[in-house]
Amino acid sequence: MNHSRIALLALMLAALAACQPKTAGTAVNDNSPAVATVNGAPISRNFYDFYIKGITGGKSPADLTAEQRGIALDNLIRAQVVAEQATRDGLDRSGDTAYMLELARLNVLQQATEERYLKDRQPTEQELRAEYETQLAAMPKTEYHARHILVATEPFAQKIIERLDKGEKFDALAKSESMDSSKNNGGDLGWFTPGRMVPEFAGAVMALKPGEYTHKPVQTQYGWHVIQLLETREVTPPPFDQVRQRLVQVVQAKKFRLYQDELLRNAKVEKFLDKTVGNAAPSAPGKPPGNPPAAPPAAPPAAAPGAAATPPPAAPATAPTPTPAPAPKKN
Repeated sequence: MNHSRIALLALMLAALAACQPKTAGTAVNDNSPAVATVNGAPISRNFYDFYIKGITGGKSPADLTAEQRGIALDNLIRAQVVAEQATRDGLDRSGDTAYMLELARLNVLQQATEERYLKDRQPTEQELRAEYETQLAAMPKTEYHARHILVATEPFAQKIIERLDKGEKFDALAKSESMDSSKNNGGDLGWFTPGRMVPEFAGAVMALKPGEYTHKPVQTQYGWHVIQLLETREVTPPPFDQVRQRLVQVVQAKKFRLYQDELLRNAKVEKFLDKTVGNAAPSAPGKPPGNPPAAPPAAPPAAAPGAAATPPPAAPATAPTPTPAPAPKKN
């Protein structure tokens, strides 16, 4: 089985397990009457009700028709029968399935722990305001609107520059010569902040004045660029109320991270990865050691001129995911 598919299935399984009950017959404190039995193992009413809630987005069995309730029970019974057979075959204790189940268990327990820990630790207004100021301080102050022409070699890029010097139109050259998908827009990349581009590209853009283009080709991992800066604008931060809910998520994530750090300090952890590295599975072909390469060039950013920039407070200590663009910054 493909390892990326395994990881995806494990995450899907974890998400499913988070909203649905445990398998019938497991050790659950449940004294409710059985709605069915499978080879003697009861499927309790509470278990069934929780299953209904999970698959319907919060509805109770009373919200369903008798036929829908029966179909749901049949599906639950069918899943239990198959799960029991998988257990008899030892699938829950071997290979990728065992790892997927363990990943699901870890994810669900972490989520449950996080919910319980944060239940009585809602962010205060002061904490939210402080996080807002932190996010604002980290925001770039200027956005750039630029276009580029991407070619494979430096001599060809230099010839593009010479043609520009002779008066040919930048957008026309981009459409006819650029390798990048932005060629369909005359090389237009829309508005972006320097952090969304690889350093070489960002540095070249910031060194230009509006209307200027680079007179020396700029090399990045994607090839050779000729870049023209069209205009700049100051970033307009969103108002506090607009990002309040995102700020709540950031503050809560930071609180739980501190709790995790506390648990780690009190745990006895030993690492043996370096001793086993010789036995590790080889990495995927084409991936160099160190940081993974950024995504390949794609469509230009979706931000339209005049759109206000929004700071993306997500999980702490992680960089926001940029809209795909030519020459994106390496992670």
